[in-house]
Amino acid sequence: MFSFFGLGKPYKTKLGRFLEKRGMTATWLAEKAGLNRNTVNKLINETKGYSPKLTTIQKVMKAIREVDPTKKSEDFFDM
Repeated sequence: MFSFFGLGKPYKTKLGRFLEKRGMTATWLAEKAGLNRNTVNKLINETKGYSPKLTTIQKVMKAIREVDPTKKSEDFFDM
């Protein structure tokens, strides 16, 4: 899916908006969570049909909680 006003930029997920708002990059998350950059791109951009594994969500949340300990997986992922 592509946004009309974003001129071809993909929609961001809740996680993608969170990172963007804080000036954090996909590379940061990939390194911090120990995930492949392609996986992180799927997590931060609306990717039709993509559903992350529980272990992936756990790795992401461990990294996110270092920045904001109040965040829960439900804040970013439909569970």
